[in-house]
Amino acid sequence: MNMDFNFFMNDVVTNARKEIVDAGYEELKTPEDVERALNKEGTTLVMVNSVCGCAGGIARPAAAHSLHYDKRPDHLVTVFAGQDKEATDAARSYFTGFPPSSPSFALLKDGKLCQMVERHEIEGHEPMAVINKLQNAFEQHCKDL
Repeated sequence: MNMDFNFFMNDVVTNARKEIVDAGYEELKTPEDVERALNKEGTTLVMVNSVCGCAGGIARPAAAHSLHYDKRPDHLVTVFAGQDKEATDAARSYFTGFPPSSPSFALLKDGKLCQMVERHEIEGHEPMAVINKLQNAFEQHCKDL
């Protein structure tokens, strides 16, 4: 029974990772990856991924579909809460003033936090509402394509 559950969870994690990478996000698995990626010039959208239902049903689809817009971040990255703990902690160190939240999104400009979309703004909401939040952030902080 336990082996079946572990196999199931590994499959869920693998699929969740693949879904966000297929959407165009770079996976950050170490603190060094995070430091390199979040200190780049320009705008960076960080998606804090997770295995919860609201990540799969709302956050990951919103992460993908929000990019179909006239303005979008220069860089797209993701960390996986509960899987890549050190990388997630490193990313969260940039989200000053916000408690740990997953799934969530952080928009940074030149390594500084501009806007945060926390779990409570994702869970229980329609994907389109989260897409609108992200695109509003892109409108304010990102340049035209």
